[in-house]
Amino acid sequence: MKYVVIIGDGMADRPLKELGNKTPLQKAFTPNMDRIAQEGIIGMVRTIPPNFYPGSDVANLSILGYDPLKFYTGRAPLEAASIGVKLNEDDVSFRCNLITLKYDKKHIKAIMEDYSSGHITTEEARELISVINNELGSEDIHFYTGVSYRHLMVWSGGPIDVDCIPPHDILGKDITDYLPVGNKEEVLRKMIFESSAILERHPVNKERIKKGMRPANSIWLWGQGKRPLLPSFKERYSIDGALISAVDLTRGIGINIGFKILDVPNITGYLDTNYLGKAEYSLNALREVDFVYIHVEAPDEAGHSGNYKDKIKAIEDFDSLVVGTVMKGLEEFDEYRVLLLPDHATPIEVRTHTDEPVPFVIYDSRRRMRNDNASFDETILEKEGILNFEEGYKLMDYFIKSN
Repeated sequence: MKYVVIIGDGMADRPLKELGNKTPLQKAFTPNMDRIAQEGIIGMVRTIPPNFYPGSDVANLSILGYDPLKFYTGRAPLEAASIGVKLNEDDVSFRCNLITLKYDKKHIKAIMEDYSSGHITTEEARELISVINNELGSEDIHFYTGVSYRHLMVWSGGPIDVDCIPPHDILGKDITDYLPVGNKEEVLRKMIFESSAILERHPVNKERIKKGMRPANSIWLWGQGKRPLLPSFKERYSIDGALISAVDLTRGIGINIGFKILDVPNITGYLDTNYLGKAEYSLNALREVDFVYIHVEAPDEAGHSGNYKDKIKAIEDFDSLVVGTVMKGLEEFDEYRVLLLPDHATPIEVRTHTDEPVPFVIYDSRRRMRNDNASFDETILEKEGILNFEEGYKLMDYFIKSN
């Protein structure tokens, strides 16, 4: 038996007036996902436990069968594994975004204009993070380059008990009320303010402004945590796995649970990602392993930007190039199961993650269901008699172990 999990990150949404009170998922043309919904086992799952921030870290741990209540320690330590940073027992890692702040004329107040600095390139970011590490790093604090706007700070003996708000949650807002609060808040705040003075004068940002692009004129620190201790996926389910993602977070989860990480050319975590490459590399991997986890970030990024047209386009590309290609390619195998779902919702109207349940479908090549007129979208949540996993981490057990 081959198992494939396909994640459209943040794909679920809420009805929009601009779309005739439909969601982007309902409006998009998705024949491949709709066919799976018509022939598979449909249901709903709560990937975010109560009182947890609705992050992709928590959601993807749940989907992979790991109870966040037992295993979650923070977002940044998962990302550390992806970029090869080994954490010691007393290390605390923070996600370090390169962001764009928009200052008032007196340069006193600042608005969070962009959590991604216009999706800055990794090459540009590497130069900026290097300067930040030289100027703000110390014997106990080090900065590491990740991908695009997503980077890492590791603080030996740093604080866990400090509230740090994700930058994508405060778009268009004055940052004053959202700066770190708690243990050693003054150090974190100082680094954010000092980074702005350093980055504003950097040639990379001067060139970006010259080209009409948003500058990466500050860092933003959040998502802190310590090294996680996760049992391997093979230990739990007795199968080898592989993972494809452009995002350090999901790659880091994969590394921590013993997956082979598949390096696909030109995957970006954005609308221009190599969708087809993800599907083709996944199918090739299934000749060596029995489980592949495919994560596509693009719908989530469109949700954060508040652009429903981009989100529809991302969903349609996901359907045709990833889902369609995978389903066609799986026909070479005798038996296979596919789990398709968003990890969480990223509604256009709020431009951030929310914690409501999301739809899922399990397609089994050995048996076809008949869900006449079903489509893969949020209407699944309204159907009677469907599977309902209030504890999201139990879905993986069902996916692998049920007959």
